[in-house]
Amino acid sequence: MGNYSPVVRNWEGMLKLIKEYKLIPFFANPIPGYSVEEHTPADLWFTEENLGPWDWKIDCVQSGDVAYGKFLLGGKSAFATVDVYREILNWRRSLSKYQPNAAQLKVLEYMHEQGSISVAEVRKLMNMKKSAADAMMSKLQLSTHVIIGDISRVFRGPELKYSGWQRCSFCSPEALFEELDFPFPGYTPRTLKSSLTPGESLEFLKEIIRNVCGDVPDKILMRMLG
Repeated sequence: MGNYSPVVRNWEGMLKLIKEYKLIPFFANPIPGYSVEEHTPADLWFTEENLGPWDWKIDCVQSGDVAYGKFLLGGKSAFATVDVYREILNWRRSLSKYQPNAAQLKVLEYMHEQGSISVAEVRKLMNMKKSAADAMMSKLQLSTHVIIGDISRVFRGPELKYSGWQRCSFCSPEALFEELDFPFPGYTPRTLKSSLTPGESLEFLKEIIRNVCGDVPDKILMRMLG
């Protein structure tokens, strides 16, 4: 790993880690030490007393400063700063294998009309089981056509206990991150339009990872980003 090796103990520390790394998987992966999980002490990771990063991710997402979803390693959960996510989007959407099929286009059309969509709505719209709806939304996150827009905690039982159950809503990255261009001096709107070619975006992303992880083999980087 690089010189920066923080220990995550709360959601603010987790957000700081994400911003320092710019792109980081949630869980352990083929690059040792390159995950939120591995930066968090074991006694803070999903114990009865502390849900740790599993719960802290809600505050990170709601900060509005980072992207969260299943967009690395073929569909594994990860975080990225918005400027880095823009380059992931630029790269992925250039690839034919990530172009939406007819069923996915139907979901995307509904989402654009409504502003967001949940797995329950996907199930109803497509008349499919939860596992199939989850799989579809994972593929759309990987292709960068949808992103997790918000996460809410689910309280259950007579005591309304929160034990880690959560509910996600999905929207387009453009709807979540792009801002209106307000006409006053000095304001620069945030945009997902990249100035790089897709190939340049890929090389940029490789360099982002190597900056914190050292000389990672290209084969592993392509597993992450391909």
